Amino acid sequence: MDQNEVDIVLIGAGAMSATLGSMLNQLDPSLSITIVESLEKPLQESSDGWNNAGTGHAAYCELNYTPQCDDGSVDVRKAYGINARYEVSLQYWSYLVKQSVLPEPHNFINPVPHISFVWGAKNVAFLRKRHQALIDHPMFAEMEFSDNPEVLREWMPLVMQGREPQQVAATRVAHGSDVDFGAVSRYMLNYLETQGKFNLLLHSAVVGLTQGADKYWNIQIKDHSAKKLKCRNIKAKFVFIGAGGAALSLLQKSGIENAKGYGGFPVSGQFLVCKNPLIVKQHLAKVYGKASVGAPPMSVPHLDTRFIGGETALLFGPFAGFSPKFLKRGSVFDLLRSLRFNNIIPIASVGVKNLGLLRYLLKETFQSTQARLKVLKNYYPQAIDDDWSLHVAGQRVQIIKRDAETGGGKLQFGTEVVYAGDNSLATLLGASPGASLLVPIILEIIETCFADRLKTTVWQQNIRRMIPSYGISIVSNQDLFMSIREDTLKTLKLRSD
Repeated sequence: MDQNEVDIVLIGAGAMSATLGSMLNQLDPSLSITIVESLEKPLQESSDGWNNAGTGHAAYCELNYTPQCDDGSVDVRKAYGINARYEVSLQYWSYLVKQSVLPEPHNFINPVPHISFVWGAKNVAFLRKRHQALIDHPMFAEMEFSDNPEVLREWMPLVMQGREPQQVAATRVAHGSDVDFGAVSRYMLNYLETQGKFNLLLHSAVVGLTQGADKYWNIQIKDHSAKKLKCRNIKAKFVFIGAGGAALSLLQKSGIENAKGYGGFPVSGQFLVCKNPLIVKQHLAKVYGKASVGAPPMSVPHLDTRFIGGETALLFGPFAGFSPKFLKRGSVFDLLRSLRFNNIIPIASVGVKNLGLLRYLLKETFQSTQARLKVLKNYYPQAIDDDWSLHVAGQRVQIIKRDAETGGGKLQFGTEVVYAGDNSLATLLGASPGASLLVPIILEIIETCFADRLKTTVWQQNIRRMIPSYGISIVSNQDLFMSIREDTLKTLKLRSD
């Protein structure tokens, strides 16, 4: 068995590992880093451009970030937080563009207006209140509101074509963005491969993960790319598990105390896709609506312009579904294999408490193509069935964890980082974090697991070069926010003027 020793092992060659590897390399190029990926290519699961919506989530168009309170007011606090976090991702990408790590921005991020669209008097009144509440802060000062059908036809021609007379309204932020997570991560990996202390192991499955008495992690790997199945063992001071749906099983392999009680609830996603250039060229926007009653948070319907691998398309969805697989290329036995004595009660408890959600997912899974097209026509009334095809996107494994108060379990829609007691291992569980959380989560991991190094002058200087707002609230420091936003919009070419 081959054996070698490195500073850092990142399991899973997706957006999270690419970003963590890139940032650690920028902080300290002397660190030896190995990424281990079970598939034959990197970025084939959640990070692939066709496996996610590619929205640069900034709370411009996502109505679920601004709930209406019982008194009729709109709570915008979460929207401010989401927008501030997305600016952190934009800062890091801007830095990498300036360092020539990333190429011209259009190769991975493009300006696409973000629009919230509603119909009906009650929803129009809500959207007007939302707009008035948000524009008080410079983050949202450029958001436009209109209930004039003629203006809306300019903003989103397909949405307004053939629409029956009704009360409608929309808000728009012109400098919204579409992000190809696969592309931006691929460029990071390509750069890392030019560094002397980086190694990318493809078609290599982690089959063992244990911590020795010396506090080093021993990672046992099966190399499936060799003609004769080979095993190797890598020793590492730090391990990050960023393997999407496979993260839970790998966390369980580690045997750390903090892994106990965690389970997974897999949810699949599907989109309708149109590549007809005559249709695609008529729509340049991400148009988000309101989720249907009983739908989970990630099922907010939206009609999006996408730029993926040099191809422009329209995407509508998502349509949720259920599959026992934890990965798109996973096994139907993934859910069963994840069961442990310490998580059976939380999982069973969540199942009982969420029967309505299960019924919703099963209904979504088995609905006909015609039913999906009918939903599409709420956003594009003149859609022609033959222009659209169904695409199965990525698998998301929502977090189930033990509820300390009830002794049962609770279902979380979002992400969570689980750490070993000595912070020598970190695991990202939950749904794909998206652009607004990608870099902030990586910063949290660095702050937690590399705290001593982060205190050094060199790391402090380097991280502030990468993230100028590091350690400062750009929600409250509006002057800093404005200078940073102008720089990121200019560097990433997100402002049309």
